[in-house]
Amino acid sequence: MKPNPSQKLSRPARRAVLVVHVTASASWLGLTLGLLALGTTTATTGSAVTVEASVRAMRLFADWLLLPVAFLTLLSGLVLSLGTPWGLARHRWVCTKFWLTLATTTATVFALRPGVNSAVAAVAAGGPLPDAGDVLFGPVVSLSAYVFMTVISVLKPWGLTRRGRRLRAPARRRLQDA
Repeated sequence: MKPNPSQKLSRPARRAVLVVHVTASASWLGLTLGLLALGTTTATTGSAVTVEASVRAMRLFADWLLLPVAFLTLLSGLVLSLGTPWGLARHRWVCTKFWLTLATTTATVFALRPGVNSAVAAVAAGGPLPDAGDVLFGPVVSLSAYVFMTVISVLKPWGLTRRGRRLRAPARRRLQDA
C-alpha cells in the first residue's frame, strides 16, 4: 500500500518528534551561548594560553556538536511541519523559522566553522588572534536568530500565508454548506 503524502503524524509520533525538535533546538541555543562565552573570553583576555584554549574549545563545539544539532533541528522541524496541520507553507511563522534555520545552518557551515578554524590555526602557530569578529560575530547573530525563532514559536504571529488561506477556503465553504 502506497503511503499518503498528506497523511499526518500520529499523536505519539508527533509528540516524539516534537520532543526531539525542542531538545535539539534548546541544545543549539545552549551551544551558541557557550560559543559566545568562549568568543568573548577570546576577544577580551590578554593571555595567549587562554586565547588558545578558548578557540580550541570553540572548534570542538563547531566541529563535533553544532552541525549534528543544527541538522537534527532542521530535519525534525521539517518532519513536524509536513506531518502536522501547521504545514511548511501555511503559516508565516513556520516559513520564517524554516528559512532562518536553513540560513543559520548554512552560516555555521560556511562562516562560523571556517572563522573558528582560521583562528585556531593562527593561534596554534604562535600568532595573535587574527580578528575577534571571527569568533564573536557568528555566535551573536546565531543567538539573535534562535531567540527570535523561540519567540515566534511561542507567539505564532502573522497568520496564514497566501497558500494557507487558499487551502483553508474550501474547508470553510464545506462547513458553511453543511
